[in-house]
Amino acid sequence: MKIVIIGCTHAGTAAAINSAKLYKDAEITIYERNDNVSFLSCGIALHVEGVVKDPKGLFYSSPEELENIGVTTKMKHSVEKVDIKNKKLIVKDLKTGKEFEDNYDKLIITTGSWPIIPNIEGINLENILLSKNYYHAQNIINKMRNVKKIVVVGAGYIGIELVEAFRKNGKDVVLIDVEDRILSKYLDKEFTDIAEKSLKEHGIKLALGEKVIKFEGEDNKVKKVITTKNEYETDLVILSIGFKPSTELFSNQLKMLENGAIIVNEYMETSETDVFAAGDCCAVYYNPTKEYRYIPLATNAIRMGTIAAHNLKEKRLKHLGTQGTSGIKIYENNIASTGLTEFAAKIQGINVDSITITENNRPEFMPSYENLKLKVVFEKDDGKILGAQIISKANLTQAINTMSVIIQNNMKMNELAFIDFFFQPHYGKPWNFLNVAGLEYINKM
Repeated sequence: MKIVIIGCTHAGTAAAINSAKLYKDAEITIYERNDNVSFLSCGIALHVEGVVKDPKGLFYSSPEELENIGVTTKMKHSVEKVDIKNKKLIVKDLKTGKEFEDNYDKLIITTGSWPIIPNIEGINLENILLSKNYYHAQNIINKMRNVKKIVVVGAGYIGIELVEAFRKNGKDVVLIDVEDRILSKYLDKEFTDIAEKSLKEHGIKLALGEKVIKFEGEDNKVKKVITTKNEYETDLVILSIGFKPSTELFSNQLKMLENGAIIVNEYMETSETDVFAAGDCCAVYYNPTKEYRYIPLATNAIRMGTIAAHNLKEKRLKHLGTQGTSGIKIYENNIASTGLTEFAAKIQGINVDSITITENNRPEFMPSYENLKLKVVFEKDDGKILGAQIISKANLTQAINTMSVIIQNNMKMNELAFIDFFFQPHYGKPWNFLNVAGLEYINKM
């Protein structure tokens, strides 16, 4: 069996490692445009801040490690064309410029995603940077050393983490987003209000509800960001406004969402036989609404890559779908969410209600305890749980992993009240705060 994997970040690395373990006699080849694999882009802000001193720690595999387990790893090779019907591809060696043809029995597409770059005036000025891969991280760090003012465009996870990292390095920072709240895809307003307050208290200027319409520069270097409401002087701009799937190679050959995300079934099979796909290039089944969505997360990618490898010969493993579970630390606040927010549910016309509780994480007789805020979103008709969010100075984010499992298993609020959680004063109260949310629901019935 000849296996070809296109792209080797999270999903590709997982697919390669598992394929090598499972199919000892297979010929496995990876084609990757870069000269590295498995870079954890979620660690870029930690590297910029200085928490991660050695960027090598942000890689969990390497071309050499893959070669050692029998994977032919072709770095700096770009797949230029794929003929799915005939199982052929044209590959370009980026070092020599030469092209050659290859073929496969099984194809795993793990081409990942790329930052969205807006088509606005001045976008090609120097010092307007992206934040996605290892080289972006090094470029940001090198440029940051010699500037004072930085503008970050996009108030998602990457943007938030970067402004905090820049501020800790003594920079004057402005965060711009077209939405009127930070992290609006992940959290409801009562949570983003707390996080925004913290950012402001630490000296970060928030420019929310503003759209960037132009960049101005001097000597071809960016010097000003123009929005629909204001102008901001800057020495450096980081774009973090979202990602799009890198799937142009497969246009008109595979079924996709409107944005180009490849649709796969629960076995990671695409619409074509012997073609699998995984990771940020794919749509993923979103359990709260029972539909396919584009949710590019490293956690989704490694699961999907692993499942794709296991199913190359027979259907062995199923993907369970996702809740889009994620978390972030913003200064003193530990925040996590899973599933639908109340705001998103109502925008989509889903009839929901919510319970929000404010509790202490440990008994008040303990020498220390922290306040927490938990919100659970559920269907109004039957109490089926669709989403949850938590914020606290204590790290209680693992509770959201529990809520993810609850959503995945279609559990309801009255069941949440009586799930068996342990009690020990160092860690919690006799009624776990998740139970408390369920009890609040029962009391309202």
